[in-house]
Formats: sequence, structure tokens, C-alpha cells
Amino acid sequence: MPATNQSPVSIAEAAAALDAMRAARPLVQNITNYVAMTISANVLLAVGASPAMVHSEAEVDEFVAISNALVINIGTLSPDWLPGMRKAAARAVALGKPWVLDPVGCGATKFRTDFAVEMSRAHPAIIRGNASEIMSLAGAAGAGGKGVDSTASSDAALAAGKALARATGAVVAITGETDYVTDGGRVAAITGGSALMPLSTALGCALSATVAAFAAVRPPFDAAVAALAVYGAAGAVAASRVNGPGHLPAELCDALHNADAAMIAANASITLIEES
Repeated sequence: MPATNQSPVSIAEAAAALDAMRAARPLVQNITNYVAMTISANVLLAVGASPAMVHSEAEVDEFVAISNALVINIGTLSPDWLPGMRKAAARAVALGKPWVLDPVGCGATKFRTDFAVEMSRAHPAIIRGNASEIMSLAGAAGAGGKGVDSTASSDAALAAGKALARATGAVVAITGETDYVTDGGRVAAITGGSALMPLSTALGCALSATVAAFAAVRPPFDAAVAALAVYGAAGAVAASRVNGPGHLPAELCDALHNADAAMIAANASITLIEES
């Protein structure tokens, strides 16, 4: 794929998006899984957003209306949660508010995969998942993954991600050793993070929440790129301060809280590798 030196996305723009998000302090509604609620809320507070963990069908209409962005995460999926997720997504679209789909474990079971496919067609602004989740959601045979962990590389999922973006109209963010963001035409590659991050549960879920916070202040492609760069940089800094994954979430929150342009530039990179 041809490289370009004239990227419309950059570390400087990621830092500017971070500043804009902190100034706006967007309210991000999270319909997320039980495992991820605390770390997602703490990450959002640390990076500069305002979290709300609101999933009841009885109040999602009202809460989406006062929120700036929504994330729907299917990690601990149960039938009781489906109506609220459907209703919240539809309300966000009707109000022109961005929402992010995290198809956790897509491909592991028919119930989970069918619902992930349904929600992918409900006009999310961004879909964020690991390689196996994205490949499964895009319909790639045999790419269901192992539980909620990815068994494929992000490189291997790039073609599926582009196809998924074209089919759904969503920006697709594929996370892995190298992260990719695509709208079906453009592709940006983001480096950063640490091999320790997959060893600490729900950090990917918290990333999806962070993507939603950035989507409140930037268009979907730019928001996803900026969020992944900021989060990756913070992950690299956090990993440098620990001896293992146990204390990583706390250090990640501290790194996000203290993130600035210099820190992002020193610990992450963004390259536009394909233009539309």
C-alpha cells in the first residue's frame, strides 16, 4: 500500500482533539459489560470526559438525549439488555449523536454474533474491535476467535475491516500490535501501547469508551485515530512504570490524565497508509 507524507491525521491533530475533548468534557453514556464498568468510567474521567453507566430500557431515551456520545459493548450480553441497546442506538441516530459499537466476542456464539451483526446495521459511527471480532463481524469464515481474545493479527483483519466499513457506513477501528482505522477508503495505522495491555481485562472496552469521547468532538475517522493514538501512548507510558499487568489500569489512568502533545509524540505514531 502506498505511503503518503501528507496525512490529514497527525500526532499534532490527535493532541488538538484531546484538548478539544477535555474542554468540552463530553458526557459519554456507556451500555457496557459488568467487567468493564469501573475501568471504563475511570479511564473516561482520567482522559477528561464524563462517564455514565446507564443501560435500563426505561431511561435510555432520556439519557441519550442529554449525552454527547454513546458506546454499546456486548461483553456480558444477556437477552434483557438487548431492547435497551437497540433503543439507545436508534435514539442516538435520530438525534445525530455518535455511537460506538464494541462487538466483544463476536464469532464465539450464534446469539452474540447475530446481535453484533444486527447492531452493526444500526448506523454506528464507529465499530471498534480486535482482529477476530472484526473478521467475524465482516463475515470472514473461521475467524471467530477464542472467546473474547483475538486469534488473528490486525494486519490480517484489514481487508475485512475495509469491507465492513463499506457495508455499514461506519468507521472501523481494528486494534492489535498495530492499530488500523478505516472508512473503507482511507486507512491509518497507529502504533503505541504495550504487550501487557491484553493481559489486563477490559482495557479494550475502556478504549471503546475513549473513542466515543473523542467522537463527541471530532468526525468519526479523526476521532478514532486520535483516540487510539492517545490511548496507545498512555499505554506505553503506563507499561514502562510497572513490573506486570496488575497495576497497569491505575498507571494507564495516570498517563491519560497527564497526556499532552509531547507525551503522545514520544510514545505513538500515526501514518496514513492508504487514501481514498
